[in-house]
Amino acid sequence: MAATRTDVLSQVLTLIRLRGELVYSANLRGPWSIAFPKGAAHFHFVERGALWVKTLGAEPVRAEAGDMVLLPHGTGHLICDDPATPAVDIAAIIGPHFDRSRSVLDYGGDGAATRVVGGLFHFEGGSLAAVMAALPVVVHIASENGKTPDWLDAIAHFLVKESHEVEPGSSLMISRLIDLLVIRTLRTWAANQSRPGSWLGGLGEERIGRALSAIHADPYRQWSVAELAGIAAMSRSIFAERFTARVGEAPLHYVKRWKLTLAADMLASGSLRVTQAAQRIGYASDAAFSRAFKTQFGYAPSEVRQRQDGPPRD
Repeated sequence: MAATRTDVLSQVLTLIRLRGELVYSANLRGPWSIAFPKGAAHFHFVERGALWVKTLGAEPVRAEAGDMVLLPHGTGHLICDDPATPAVDIAAIIGPHFDRSRSVLDYGGDGAATRVVGGLFHFEGGSLAAVMAALPVVVHIASENGKTPDWLDAIAHFLVKESHEVEPGSSLMISRLIDLLVIRTLRTWAANQSRPGSWLGGLGEERIGRALSAIHADPYRQWSVAELAGIAAMSRSIFAERFTARVGEAPLHYVKRWKLTLAADMLASGSLRVTQAAQRIGYASDAAFSRAFKTQFGYAPSEVRQRQDGPPRD
């Protein structure tokens, strides 16, 4: 199952592309509470001290030194020393408390100190539905018995260095490092998940995981329920029922959605035109492909490239 999980995760995480916008260090002293608006995705790595993360759709999360918190959906949220501390909007704090030359935020009272490395970014493209649907509002990676994981410590170190010492190419380096940080965070989180209702839930069950692995190994094949049930060594009816319960949709719906996800990625990269993408994933006509694509993503395949060039939709 470890190999199956790795193969499918690799397929899915390959599609993640993001644009890093800002990395900063924050020296915070209690009492403090900072509200971030809806829009960009965020991460907060707690270097020292502790904080709370509050957002709609999730219980408050306490993060301590060495913990990583990722908010991938771009929902509004706040970080604070105490859930009872009144929040101040980040827009009101930046002017008097943010050193733009060094990307350092210094804010709060004279209480307990917390040091955070934070950042914001946008996911690019419209091909992330299969990934994002499996993610909670808050992804929390706890430290390993109080010790920061080596990978997180190393990436955070270089992020801070690039943000403090701005040199030619720093913006690109920061974007690439955020990319690496987010993918590594998602991989760490996903390795311990088996939640029903997503492809991650399917990976947690051996026979369903074999079927998912087969789909991802040969995504352009015209799969049938009977073929996938055979791979899972189950009857068609039991397989269909169990797959739907674990993954959150029927087998062939998942196959169709994954093909459209791959088509969106190909169109975003510019490697194929609409007609070619439609043929690649098995559609006989552009019209049928366009209808299915728009139903899945909410916009036409011909709009993919222009959406790549503009700001993502909330």
